[in-house]
Amino acid sequence: MSGRILLCTIDCSAMAPCTKDHRTMSRRSFLSSLALLLAGCVSNPWGKTSGLSIGSKNFTEQLVLGELLAQYLGRSTALPINKRFYLAGSYICHQALLAGRIDMYVEYTGTALVAILKQAPSSDHAAVFNTVKDLYSRKFGLEVLPSLGFDNTFAMVMRGNDARRLRLKTLSDAAAVSPQLRLGVGYEFLERPDGYKGLASKYGLKFTEAPRVMDLGLLYRALQNKQVDLVAGSNTDGLIAALDLVVLEDDLHYFPPYDAVPIVRRATLERHPEVAAALRRLSGRITAEDMRRMNYAVDGEKRDAAMVIRDFIAQKMAAGTSI
Repeated sequence: MSGRILLCTIDCSAMAPCTKDHRTMSRRSFLSSLALLLAGCVSNPWGKTSGLSIGSKNFTEQLVLGELLAQYLGRSTALPINKRFYLAGSYICHQALLAGRIDMYVEYTGTALVAILKQAPSSDHAAVFNTVKDLYSRKFGLEVLPSLGFDNTFAMVMRGNDARRLRLKTLSDAAAVSPQLRLGVGYEFLERPDGYKGLASKYGLKFTEAPRVMDLGLLYRALQNKQVDLVAGSNTDGLIAALDLVVLEDDLHYFPPYDAVPIVRRATLERHPEVAAALRRLSGRITAEDMRRMNYAVDGEKRDAAMVIRDFIAQKMAAGTSI
């Protein structure tokens, strides 16, 4: 995996955003190295500080969501807020929660179900949420709060001109012309239980060549430059609308839901019940379109994530939608 190992002794809030996929789990060697960091096997491990410590994974949307929780809880409670962003992927954030290094981060229900709990994928939003909530509570002592309001599922994305020319609207439509198409994917999509093999089997996809594997930050560039014809992106990627790309409908409901949910240590909520109350007020307030706009503001317009969130909160308040 071509990712950076970031020591979390650093306040990462000012660092440039990384575009790693929120569903990516690192390879074993990478996980082992980072697990050692969390176990304190470095000379200067980062530790828990007073107040609320908010974590995030290392890609743009997670940075935006980390800023959202930080600013919202900073306004809604009297607690000091500590940012622990860019914690690699789900495994590291999960271990940081269990170790008490952070108090919360935003996870995606499908990732929690498949990657952390090792359960079979399901397309039922409510069933996935309830399973994750129940098992996280019983196994880990972690509370899964209601969704922020959007589902960041996998998205199979094409150039708009090609989709219109070939009259493709769904993945079933794409199956008939898949021998003409070249697929681009991130490293982990080939290996995930809800990734390439199952997708190809479900829809009968037979591409002209083996999928081209690349860093996730290069997928849309490769699509735009016509190096590939279809990529496995994410539903809330800000570049989809900006580059006139089209998401093919998952009409056979292969992908599980990836509803964005805050996951919080139970001990934190017991000490600070106002945190749970505040996060519940945030439930359902963030749409997929909101996330696309904010992601594009950071990725496409190169704006600071903290300023993007300040503007978002101000706009909601000006529209009479208090969050």
